[in-house]
Amino acid sequence: MTSSESAASRPELAPDTIVVETGRPNRADGASVNPAIDLSSTFISTGDIESSPFAYARFDTPAWSHFEEALAKLEHAELPGLVFGSGLAAISAVISAVPAGGTLIIPTHSYQGALASAAQIAERQGFELVTVDIADTAAVTAALDAAAEKGLAASAPGSGADRPAAGGSESGTASGLLWIESPTNPMLEVADVPALIAAAKQRGILVAVDNTFATPLLQTPLDLGADIVVHSVTKYLAGHSDVVLGAALTSSGELRQRMHTERSMRGSVAGPFEVWLALRGLRTLAVRLDRAQANAQTIAERLAAHPAVIETRYPGLPDDPGHDRAAAQMNGFGAIIAFTVDTADRATSIAEAVKLWTPATSLGGVESLIERRRRHPEEPQTVPEGLIRLSVGIENVDDLWTDLEAALG
Repeated sequence: MTSSESAASRPELAPDTIVVETGRPNRADGASVNPAIDLSSTFISTGDIESSPFAYARFDTPAWSHFEEALAKLEHAELPGLVFGSGLAAISAVISAVPAGGTLIIPTHSYQGALASAAQIAERQGFELVTVDIADTAAVTAALDAAAEKGLAASAPGSGADRPAAGGSESGTASGLLWIESPTNPMLEVADVPALIAAAKQRGILVAVDNTFATPLLQTPLDLGADIVVHSVTKYLAGHSDVVLGAALTSSGELRQRMHTERSMRGSVAGPFEVWLALRGLRTLAVRLDRAQANAQTIAERLAAHPAVIETRYPGLPDDPGHDRAAAQMNGFGAIIAFTVDTADRATSIAEAVKLWTPATSLGGVESLIERRRRHPEEPQTVPEGLIRLSVGIENVDDLWTDLEAALG
């Protein structure tokens, strides 16, 4: 641990200080303030390869260390994080922990890449895939009950299964995995995260939380008992729409080793320069998120009052279905808005008419993006045809609203 990381781990330091201070080189006269970009693909190793800190860059490299340690500090993970070549690579590594005969419970409205990956892995590995309304705590609890009962039945004497019974908390003993996305993409539904984690743990089911929308500045699921936290680093953490990366974090040595093996054996590794850019972007996460959230609150309020808008979903609106939950369990409401107009054609015309907003797929950058989500064939059919997702950036809020209002009108 470097001297700056030791200082950044002190309890009195706030998260917006940690993003700036952690993941720095050791302090010494003449030393660099920022870590160097380590471009080596292999490392000198003359003895037992198991005892070498680095051997080959597909397994580990100093190029990842500073970012992995910084993200672990933010998410309150007891072990360094694992950076992946993309968010979907991190998601797939976590989902692959579901055993044959087990159950993956995932929100109906999730990142479409997660849903597609889950379906493929479920078919390949032979586990059940169950989609639920993640905002409906009773429905999720019922799905957890069914998964736990199935796990117990599969491991009963005479079943022929070689899997242990439900009730464990590690990858080898759990009967399934609960995947939580909150707020969801793109419907902005808010799960009762503490209640769902507690319910899953009572039934011996692992919990993974995609924390991309909230970031560790707004919620830290490991503190609530989650087993794994996943990020698309591409989005808010890197923050400038110039890298594709993912990350997974856990405080479990067994789970970390399992994900590390998935990363190494499937080659879903990250480039040194991309990770360096992500660490540089992380430094301004707090100020970017503050500005984007303030802009999103203003724009959501104006959208909710606009006659062309049928519904506006943003947890920061007092009458939003997820407002009370978000206020209780998050430190802010994020900067993603979903609103619905009457038809797909009208939604498309709005996205085409804007001049300042950029019509593009992705989110979490400094620039404001707009997109009709159902234009993607993989998007769940329960997403309204006229739904538009906004990723609100850090531009002047009145300029953003003038542009959007003109397109609406």
